[in-house]
Amino acid sequence: MKDPLKPRDKITQKMTRDGAIAENQTTGDTERISNRIRDADLQKTPEQQAAQDAMQLPPVSDTSPLPHVPGAAPKADTGKTERVMKHIDAAHTRKASKKAVRKAQAEATAGTKSSRLQFTDEERAAPELEKYIKKSDKAADRLDKAKAAIPKEKKLVKERTFDETTGKGKTRLHFEEKDKPPGFKEKHNPLSRPTQEAGILVHNKIHSVEKDNSGVEGAHKSEEAAERGLKYGARKIKQGYRNHKLKPYREAAKAEKAAFRANMDFQYHKTLHENPQLTSNPISRFWQKQKIKRQYAKEARNTAKGIKGAAERTRKAAAKAAEKTKQTAAFVARHPAGVAIAVGVLLLFIMVMSGLSSCGAMFSGTLNGVLGTSYTSEDSDLVEVENSYAGLENELQSRIDNIERDNPGYDEYRYDLANIGHNPHELASYLTAKYQSYTCAEVQSELQRIFNQQYKLTLTEEVEIRYREEERTDTWTDEDGNEHTDTYTVQVPYEYYILNVKLTNTPLSTIAENNLTPEQLEMYRVYLQTSGNKPLIFGGGSPDTSASEDLSGVDFVNGTRPGNTAIVDLAKRQVGNVGGYPYWSWYGFNSRVEWCACFVSWCYGQMGLSEPRFAACQSQGIPWFTSHGQWGARGYENIAPGDAIFFDWDLDGSADHVGLVIGRDESRVYTVEGNSGDACKIKSYPLDYACIKGYGLMNWN
Repeated sequence: MKDPLKPRDKITQKMTRDGAIAENQTTGDTERISNRIRDADLQKTPEQQAAQDAMQLPPVSDTSPLPHVPGAAPKADTGKTERVMKHIDAAHTRKASKKAVRKAQAEATAGTKSSRLQFTDEERAAPELEKYIKKSDKAADRLDKAKAAIPKEKKLVKERTFDETTGKGKTRLHFEEKDKPPGFKEKHNPLSRPTQEAGILVHNKIHSVEKDNSGVEGAHKSEEAAERGLKYGARKIKQGYRNHKLKPYREAAKAEKAAFRANMDFQYHKTLHENPQLTSNPISRFWQKQKIKRQYAKEARNTAKGIKGAAERTRKAAAKAAEKTKQTAAFVARHPAGVAIAVGVLLLFIMVMSGLSSCGAMFSGTLNGVLGTSYTSEDSDLVEVENSYAGLENELQSRIDNIERDNPGYDEYRYDLANIGHNPHELASYLTAKYQSYTCAEVQSELQRIFNQQYKLTLTEEVEIRYREEERTDTWTDEDGNEHTDTYTVQVPYEYYILNVKLTNTPLSTIAENNLTPEQLEMYRVYLQTSGNKPLIFGGGSPDTSASEDLSGVDFVNGTRPGNTAIVDLAKRQVGNVGGYPYWSWYGFNSRVEWCACFVSWCYGQMGLSEPRFAACQSQGIPWFTSHGQWGARGYENIAPGDAIFFDWDLDGSADHVGLVIGRDESRVYTVEGNSGDACKIKSYPLDYACIKGYGLMNWN
């Protein structure tokens, strides 16, 4: 009986991501009919992708189908296996190709990053060239290190590759690390222009009425000056930030120039080694060296074949130049007189021109040197900052003086205190190196940060178990009923409370090394060495370099106040000391400071006095005397031996120098001064001398 008739299955075709497929609408089965190789899944290995493709490959149709035998096993499809293996091989080929491309790119990048010369074994074996080969290698190492320090950034690069197995091209995106180009992107504030216009409008309104009121005019000018200062500070901060960011690029450019010079020197001496005739006379050697350097520089800059090609062409050019040099030497031998005259005229012309230009260059260099080693802030700002820092130190001293009052209840207070004091020029040099021009308000936070780093005050409580003797009495009754009393001593423990007070002082030079950049640290040392070309601004001493005076024949007038001749004799024995090391080192400084105040404090200390003790005249010495009611202005007549005398050399109201009073006569006052021309000297001044600021009156009772 014939099989019943069945309707034909409805087959539809459609495109999918994996290619064209045929879908049986009756049974719901799908079959991939596209011959295109499926795109590799980036999340799978080549073997996994190939196996997945093989599972979806269409079955191979046979043009001569065999009759179906019920129960027989299906015939193995060997074509499918071959296609799977072929696809796996193609995947491995593509992977190896990509790896080779990346390796070639890395080698090409490494080749372009170095300017290292390649030396042959013969060149390295030559003793004459060994020195210059080492210099070239070191310069190349420094250049590679400098280039590696340049900031990097990742760039998205599009790469087009061709797959030979499939005959198709593919585009691949990947990130490459490249040197970040120097530059800054300015952030535009949309409110800056409206704010500026509003400020101009306000200033114009104030200008229109400020002439009617001097107070308004003064306040407005102060406000404008503050605005200019803020803008100047902002510019300087931005400039410093840019200089910091551009440092790696400057270092790389510097290293590249050094490597370029080292390579040229090697080529020159290599040419001399290969052409000994070039060393015949100094003139030929000079011109030959210049020609080789110019030729090498031109080739290394313009050629696309790299350093090795440039070196080879330079060698050939040097050989050609050597032949020309021989011809020139022969010409000179034939015309010695004419050549000598020409050379003499040329040298005379060079001497005249260099003499004229050296005057201007010397003046310009001297001016630049003075400006580059001077404090750039106003003198008033420098003194105000110094006084502010000294105020912080005075507050610290006051806190230490009141430790027992503020922390009562302890049995003992133990003190381990470092000296409180600093070199004013160290502080000014630090701030100038970091900020250049500054005011007290601009550096107030930095002053507090430096102060916290310099001084560390710690209070530590300690408890000890101690014993004291106590008498005890025991009463007892014997067998007969008689009472007896025994007295004895026992050791009773108790707690003994101790407060340890410790103060450490870190030198400002150490703080500068930790806080400043290498460039700023170099500037700091220059400013410190030159004292900012303002050595007396903080009370630095006396600029007088004349000899010490003779006191013979002087008739001193005794006042009613008792003096101290012992301290005067001690100070007079110090006359002739240069540099002041015993005095500033005694005060606690680890390097030389302007030491006139240290000398006076040392003399008081040798007399057993713990105060006054000061290292600065205006900010420390005068405040001590005035706060104790021991101050006499210029013209005070009842001065006594051992009093302190303060000077104001530039008459700006700030003390610049201090000494000890020996005594006075009818018209003059006689002194012993430290740091008078960097030495201890005896000097004298008229009693009405304008530079005498006043006297610190000592109470010797």
